[in-house]
Amino acid sequence: MIVGLGNPGKDYIDTRHNAGFMVLDQYASNLGLCFRDEKRWKSKISKNGDCYLIKPQTYMNDSGMAVGQVATYYKIRPTEILVLYDDMDLPLGRLRIRASGSAGGHNGMRSVINHLGTQDFPRLRIGIGAGVKGTVKHVLGKFRDEERSELEKSVKNAVLALAVIIEQGLPEAMTRFNSIVETEKKKQDKKPLNAKDLLPKTNLPAEDKQIDNK
Repeated sequence: MIVGLGNPGKDYIDTRHNAGFMVLDQYASNLGLCFRDEKRWKSKISKNGDCYLIKPQTYMNDSGMAVGQVATYYKIRPTEILVLYDDMDLPLGRLRIRASGSAGGHNGMRSVINHLGTQDFPRLRIGIGAGVKGTVKHVLGKFRDEERSELEKSVKNAVLALAVIIEQGLPEAMTRFNSIVETEKKKQDKKPLNAKDLLPKTNLPAEDKQIDNK
């Protein structure tokens, strides 16, 4: 089962918090698939062979309720569930694939973990970059015009990553797509120092992270 996380309704279309929806919609579109409403599970569902595509319609904070119900009904194990969701800790355009992990402050993932009873299930994190106006305003805000090009590239790469995961397995996808991040990080680490880098740094208090309410 592939799960895209987001918030339902026209007010949330194109918001950063709906990155999971965007990728799953594009993946389904590429395959000529359509989603149908399943009100009993408060989800939009499509199917590709023996793989179910799920978009919970419960709003982000209760995403796990829909995921848990569908997984239970179709007897899908947590290790067979791939979750796509937005991540503020990754720059826009970056992807990160993991076989397991904590919610990392993401309310939708926290709900999924609670309802599945484990954090041992794969996930594909889609970078949306950190906000300067607080977590809630950032994730519920729409992508700016100057971000569109990078967003389109990110969605395209995420869809490709999905195909690799399905056809070649998680380890291959992690090697191919996580390495992009590591390569860029190494380039950053090797940048020559400038005069500002040599100035003493002051210890400023870090801002407390806020948790989104949608």
